[in-house]
Amino acid sequence: MEILTPQEEVAMLIIWRLGKCFVKDILEQYPKPSPPYTTLASTVKNLERKGYVESRRYGNTYEYTPVVDETEYKKQFVSGFVKDYFCDSYSELVTFFAREQRISANELKEIIRIIEKQEKP
Repeated sequence: MEILTPQEEVAMLIIWRLGKCFVKDILEQYPKPSPPYTTLASTVKNLERKGYVESRRYGNTYEYTPVVDETEYKKQFVSGFVKDYFCDSYSELVTFFAREQRISANELKEIIRIIEKQEKP
């Protein structure tokens, strides 16, 4: 799975949310300032080339549907992020956010609860 550019990722997040959609639908949901229609259309074509979406032609326009599952993309993206920035250690990641006060004690307790629940047979 190819990594997405920031522009592709914004478009893909919208496509995942909308499901089937046209470029004009994506443009309506795009954060402001939104890119020109032609720029967004090129971005979506790149997503198709990379295998993230497939298209169906209707006259002179295309309807796009996500092919890659959002959860699968997030898993791969996060794994790469942790590997590149935290020596492949999720513990280092959590420690970083704790030190930066970006995660609360209650959130950490919830994470521990989830882990412990998964460890029980």
